[in-house]
Amino acid sequence: MRRADRLFQLIQLMRRRNVATAAWLATELEVSERTIYRDVRDLVLSGVPIEGEAGVGYILRRGFDLPPLMFTEAEIEAMVLGARVVTSWGDQGLARAAGDALARVESALPDRLKQKLEKTPLFAPGFHVPPQIAGSLTALRTAIDEHRKVQLEYTSGKSEDTDRIVRPLGLFFWGNSWSVTGWCEMREDFRSFRLDRIRALQPLRERFHDEPGRTLEDYFARQGESEM
Repeated sequence: MRRADRLFQLIQLMRRRNVATAAWLATELEVSERTIYRDVRDLVLSGVPIEGEAGVGYILRRGFDLPPLMFTEAEIEAMVLGARVVTSWGDQGLARAAGDALARVESALPDRLKQKLEKTPLFAPGFHVPPQIAGSLTALRTAIDEHRKVQLEYTSGKSEDTDRIVRPLGLFFWGNSWSVTGWCEMREDFRSFRLDRIRALQPLRERFHDEPGRTLEDYFARQGESEM
């Protein structure tokens, strides 16, 4: 968790209790009590009205609130719709993150805009990603983040089965399906694979480094050239 996110969560936790001990806060945030002491000190120095001391507990003075976020109603609708699309079409990790992000925005909105967030009449169809695709999505997101090669057992659009070693570079959502684009070591070129055609996926221990001509930016550049 980024420190800025942890400080935000620290304030939110203090709102939930009359007196919040450093031990409880440390457990909730999965950090050491020493980290809590340091964070509370920095919040006080920045002007947050926290009272108390180490070993006793902390109280967040009533009436304190974070400055309201300034969003237009259209911006709020865009965020809500985006979160609902992710919840319907992403994996569990993405869905949970989308919900947490909306909750964080809601906590800092003025009352008038909170109602807009709750009542936005824009919805994503409830066609959820099948479990096997959601599993592939989670594994591929991790592999992309870790620069880890993956082995794919894949069935092409012509019903041809093939095994590939791929350097995954990016995931693309097409409205009713996901695909992964990467550098295919068998073809020595960029290839895209639909997640619903992946029969099996195995992240490998071997990692890869960005190489000229084999990056996601190179893929986008080539796509741009082909459209000219």
